[in-house]
Order: sequence, then structure tokens, then C-alpha cells
Amino acid sequence: MRLPPSFTDEGLRAALEARARQPGLGVLVLSQYVEPVYTAELLESGEGGIGYLLKERVGDVRGFIDAVERVARGGTALDREVVAELMRSRTGQTGDPALAALTPREREVLELMAEGRTNAAIARAMVVTAGAVEKHVSSIFAKLDLPATDDDHRRVLAVLAFLRAA
Repeated sequence: MRLPPSFTDEGLRAALEARARQPGLGVLVLSQYVEPVYTAELLESGEGGIGYLLKERVGDVRGFIDAVERVARGGTALDREVVAELMRSRTGQTGDPALAALTPREREVLELMAEGRTNAAIARAMVVTAGAVEKHVSSIFAKLDLPATDDDHRRVLAVLAFLRAA
């Protein structure tokens, strides 16, 4: 994220410029620091896969390859620490009333969705059944007023609402 010459946001600017020049380009950003503002800007930069991982995650080769493959397929791969920081930054703020209506379990599901996890992966992480995760996801969609349509991907819209509130 922070590159020469000023060590501020040159990496993000390069990623945004690359996506502007090649729409749909997947971008996986590696950063030493959690920068929630950059996450939202990157997610709003257009179509194509998006990822934001802390550099220390590269050591988990299997997890890193999974993130690269998700982004290449047009998905999302957000570091757990990035998502946690977004959640912390929202604590105590009024934010979106629909998000405030989520139960702690629904917020946990949404947090894992923001990491790019499937329902099966969420179920394993939370040690619940896939059916329980599906009920939480349905409840999240209802509370965020995200009806099923052929034009929108509700899962992505839910994650974007979560990130924008941060």
C-alpha cells in the first residue's frame, strides 16, 4: 500500500489506475498495515476481484493461494484483521440502522462473508451447520432489505453495506 516516493497511498493509487485502464482486473493488495479507508475505496473501484491482505499472511501459503484464486475468479478476499478493524471502527457509531439491527451471530457471519468465505467455510469457522449459516444469511438479507433479483448479487451488496458503514 505504502510505496515510494511518499510512502502514503501510492500502492492503492497504482491499483486503482490499473483497474481504470483494464476494467474487471482483479487486484490483491498486500499491506503491512490495516487501512480501512483504502479497503472501501478499492471495493468501490469497479468490477473484478478484490483482495486486501496483510503481508504476514503470505507465509500461510495455502491461504494466500486461496485468496489469489478467489480474486482471480472475481471474488473477494479480505484479511480477518481488516474486517475486524472495520468492525471496531463502527463500534459506538450510529451507522446504518439496518446493520445495527443485526444480532452478534449475524454480524459474525457478515464479517466472514466480507472475508470472501462460502457458507460451508463459514459453517466450519463458526462450528455450526450449513443450514444455520443459510438462516443467518437470509436474515441478514432481510434486515438489509436486499430482496432476491436477477440483477444484483445480494451477498456482495451486504458486504458493501457493511464496509461502507465502517
